[in-house]
Amino acid sequence: MKLEIINENCPQNHKCPAVNVCPVGALTQKDFNAPEINYDKCISCGKCSNFCPKSALVLK
Repeated sequence: MKLEIINENCPQNHKCPAVNVCPVGALTQKDFNAPEINYDKCISCGKCSNFCPKSALVLK
């Protein structure tokens, strides 16, 4: 499974709370843009996708 960001679901008007949930620091965010995924770090644990209230982070 691979983490994907659905930009249409991300409001991009605040600091993404899911960034702080990632146990390996695979998510980063510039300003209020949608988060970016570092696939070299991502372990596809699903913590961020379970935490995101807008379902913008999805494991597929």
